Amino acid sequence: MEQRRLGRSGIVVSDICMGTMTFGGQCDESLSHQICDVAFDAGIDFFDTAEIYPVPPSADLVGKTEEFFGRWLKQKPRESVIVASKVTGPGHGWFQPPVRHGKTALDRRQIIQACEGSLKRLGTDYIDLYQTHWPDHGMPYEEVLGVLTELREQGKVRAIGASNETSWGMMKACWTADTFPVDRYETVQNNFSLINRRCESELAQVCRREGISLLPYSPLGGGVLTGKYQDSPPPGARFTAYLTEGGERQQRMAKRFVNDRTLETTRRLTEIANEIGTTVTALSVAWSRQHDFVASTIIGATSVAQLQESLEARDLILSEETLSQIDQVDFEIPTPMTEDGLRRL
Repeated sequence: MEQRRLGRSGIVVSDICMGTMTFGGQCDESLSHQICDVAFDAGIDFFDTAEIYPVPPSADLVGKTEEFFGRWLKQKPRESVIVASKVTGPGHGWFQPPVRHGKTALDRRQIIQACEGSLKRLGTDYIDLYQTHWPDHGMPYEEVLGVLTELREQGKVRAIGASNETSWGMMKACWTADTFPVDRYETVQNNFSLINRRCESELAQVCRREGISLLPYSPLGGGVLTGKYQDSPPPGARFTAYLTEGGERQQRMAKRFVNDRTLETTRRLTEIANEIGTTVTALSVAWSRQHDFVASTIIGATSVAQLQESLEARDLILSEETLSQIDQVDFEIPTPMTEDGLRRL
């Protein structure tokens, strides 16, 4: 598996990252450890988690993912695994974190509290990449980055990154790091897939010009790009649960991912994948990996079989002809996760 550097840091990781948000929710501890073993044996040395996981978040399960993963981590030499985690920050839209004491924010107290909690649950004395899960644009960036810098200076984290951040937010953070004695974000972890290509515009330029690595999550569009939603929402799937059991926010989110435009995109991409003798799952992961501003693509799984299908992308290089066919689908159905096809940032 190819190795790539995270931003300008000294951390080098596999270009596929194992996401863990299903651990403790859809996956029990035994299955979670099996998935980690298969991923590690396949050459994945980069694992991403968060204090809020599993997803969907709930007060009774929060932190379970880190606990499950931490017990697996103890079975490996610590230096052989690159661990990423996140401090929640404020809730945004459908994502409402369980509250510790009052509303969550990216202030000094809560960042330190979150990091200490993650270290304890993970059973380690440092986190390789520590990220803000959601931005808090009401907080001064010099305070947020200042606290994260303290954690790095104390040896509790090695590098810092952001997640779900805007292009403005990343440039504001870069300006802050150039102006004040604080660390830079080395990475940004945003939703990026063949049904959500918005990162290719402004955010890609930020990454290229500022030496920041994108860590795409949901490269399979929440499972839509596996094709499993083509006929009808399958039992047990995340968006099936959101549509049938979720509240208004979750239903709205599910309809962004599962709609006529995303399903038609998936149908056309499946035809392209069939032409080159692969699956639409492998095609989607391979496409993500081939971007020059991407360091590592985060995949998820609820079974070993799902993981193995994604791993088929390890050695898959898409030709210029195939990439052109993919671009044509995007031209005809632009940004299918929006109703009007506009590339919103």
